[in-house]
Amino acid sequence: MRTTHTIDVSGVPLGRVATRIATLLRGKHKPEFEPHLDRGDAVHVIGIKNIKLTGRKVSQKVYHSYSGYPGGLKTKKLSHIMDAKPGEALSRAVYQMLPPTRLRKEMMKRLIIENPS
Repeated sequence: MRTTHTIDVSGVPLGRVATRIATLLRGKHKPEFEPHLDRGDAVHVIGIKNIKLTGRKVSQKVYHSYSGYPGGLKTKKLSHIMDAKPGEALSRAVYQMLPPTRLRKEMMKRLIIENPS
């Protein structure tokens, strides 16, 4: 049975909350956990605008995306991502913490990040 967990991420470091969310999405907190089955819960995230980023990550951390074509490498700084879509940094962190199997997309569908208005 799936339950919905609501997590307020205001003032919590990005990596700490991402590991907690990945554990809930995968279902590792349940006694009936099996790695080949998707028995995780849904996670609703609020307060993403006030997430804590430690050190100089805001100015130095860079995300890359590559299209596969020559000259197709695009880079974005974390500061630009946090201004445009603050939930994208959290969803990327959680996505990379989940196992690279067929179940990862289904787990990510249960992550709901509430955008600030």
